[in-house]
Amino acid sequence: MQQPSIYPFGIRIDEPVTTLTDLVIAAICFYAFFALRKKKGTHKVYYLIQGYFLCIGFSTLLGGLIGHGFLYAFTPQWKFPGWAISMVGINLIERVMLSFSKSFIRPGYARFFSMVNIVELLVFAYLTFTTLNFAYVEIHTAYGLMIFVLGFSLYHYFKGNHSEMMRYFIWAVFAVIVAFFFFATKIGLGIWFNYMDISHVFLALSAWLFYKGAAVMLEKL
Repeated sequence: MQQPSIYPFGIRIDEPVTTLTDLVIAAICFYAFFALRKKKGTHKVYYLIQGYFLCIGFSTLLGGLIGHGFLYAFTPQWKFPGWAISMVGINLIERVMLSFSKSFIRPGYARFFSMVNIVELLVFAYLTFTTLNFAYVEIHTAYGLMIFVLGFSLYHYFKGNHSEMMRYFIWAVFAVIVAFFFFATKIGLGIWFNYMDISHVFLALSAWLFYKGAAVMLEKL
């Protein structure tokens, strides 16, 4: 059952708790973006990781406001910009892991993963735009985080490369996996804290863990 709408100051807000938890994720991402900007650096990773948090911040902001709170005022096509920005964000954190790992892997592997990074974004963006099906965004996110980010993080961790930083990234991805579990199973605590709200809480935790890992990463560059 959908959350009842609320009407603060006469303004209709649908799915208010879901909207709020989306805005919490956005707030954490914007905080991370501005906090990481204070760390001076010239390495490509410095800009890629900031781009990741900025994209995810804007995508969840749009998701909360357009996708949930005020969807009644928009057509379904308005969901796509937020979804597209989210996919770009996932693509950027994949490139973060690739750029950080270039000195640890063979150049041929680096070129291969770089090509895959571009092709998968174009394919999933096309599928999402032509179908307006959120499932493709989920698949792209799952691939990017569980295969790409987690894969590289585990590689570094077991090789003993910057294991403290990689622990943050590994736990961040596990938090996303828990979020996917609640979203897929639709297990909730009631109408006012449903499966999407629980999922958003774990995504907020993931964003914070990624920020902690990114802060350590920039110190190592």
